[in-house]
Amino acid sequence: MGRLDDKIALITASGSGMGKASALLFGSEGASVVVVDIDFEAAGRTAKEVEGLGGTGIPWQADVGNVPALQELFDMVRDRFGRLNVLFNHAGIPGPSGLDISEEQFNHTVDVNLKSAFFATSLAVPLLRLAAPSASVIFTSSVSGLKGSPLSPVYSMTKGGVVLLARSLARQLGPEQIRVNAICPGPTDTPMMRIFADPQRKGLSGDAFEADREVRERTLPLQRLAAPDDIARAALFLASDESRYITGVALPVDGGMYA
Repeated sequence: MGRLDDKIALITASGSGMGKASALLFGSEGASVVVVDIDFEAAGRTAKEVEGLGGTGIPWQADVGNVPALQELFDMVRDRFGRLNVLFNHAGIPGPSGLDISEEQFNHTVDVNLKSAFFATSLAVPLLRLAAPSASVIFTSSVSGLKGSPLSPVYSMTKGGVVLLARSLARQLGPEQIRVNAICPGPTDTPMMRIFADPQRKGLSGDAFEADREVRERTLPLQRLAAPDDIARAALFLASDESRYITGVALPVDGGMYA
């Protein structure tokens, strides 16, 4: 028996990184996983891997910052499954650094990191109600949503907003037996980490990234960056009925970064 047997899960930005690791883990634990990504080929690859693990993977392309695109996505979930047990709002981008940014950059970061999470949850609630009390919403925030980032104020702003959104919805949806929590990852070895570590937002590679990694790892009590699977395992716990009395939590998964 898997920990997510007979559950329907939807994970945004699950074509790579932490989202992909979560899709694979959820599928291996028995879930049918809707793999959503702006890159349809990446979503297809993840869905195929979910199938290879014995799960059900459904690839779907969507720009999650676009509300009509989200409406189409949840219409599909309703028509195909009739309910939703787990909504994992994982999509996010590093955003630009500093304050000298364009309105377009600001809006894009807000759209992906915060607006998408709000409207995806709004559209998912009718389907989550049909799965309650086995219904869970998970947001990916960040340690930068708990403590200000000197590098990217707009990123911290959006991720802090995600934490308060999760806490507000936990209070609002709790009486309907829908749990809502946030995960706050620390530095994690994903493609996005290479962009986040670069003040120019071009992406570090090779020796430059390894040097940055060494500096970051020395500051962490556990002395390593997180692997995508470390975040996925926290998400699995919050998605499963093992966390049935946990809601409104912003859970750091940060190797002791802010201990």
